[in-house]
Amino acid sequence: MNLDTLSRRTGLTVLDHLERQVAIPVIDGLQAQGDLLIVPMPMVAVAITFRPGARWAKVFGSGLEVLRGAAGGNPHTLVADDGACAWTWDVRDTLDLALGVFRCTRPVYLLHPEHGATGFTPGTYVVRRQREFDHRGWRRGGGSRLVAD
Repeated sequence: MNLDTLSRRTGLTVLDHLERQVAIPVIDGLQAQGDLLIVPMPMVAVAITFRPGARWAKVFGSGLEVLRGAAGGNPHTLVADDGACAWTWDVRDTLDLALGVFRCTRPVYLLHPEHGATGFTPGTYVVRRQREFDHRGWRRGGGSRLVAD
């Protein structure tokens, strides 16, 4: 799968600076895309629980928007072959960073107009917001804030 094929398949455009013909890497490890961090479930399982009656939505080839950037910016869109992936928002995270969890039986992709796409091997993954050190709080003992993409 390359960026051009994925973009055409979803109808989502990507910015001109991205190379569209290079194969999208599909890996099973920790990945970042802008303000998101995608973590294999085994790495954070002690921090994640599902709400009672958690609802799982099918992810289709047209994609499911996971997060839209700050101020209505560009979306992070999860894309999968029909029937290969399910997503839930019904999660609790002890760090309060999880947006949701997806589980897939075939490779899936996270597409973003500025960042391109990244691929995930079959498995279960937690999609979390990223935090960064807030340098303005340095003299007051530090602190963190969510990354804004």
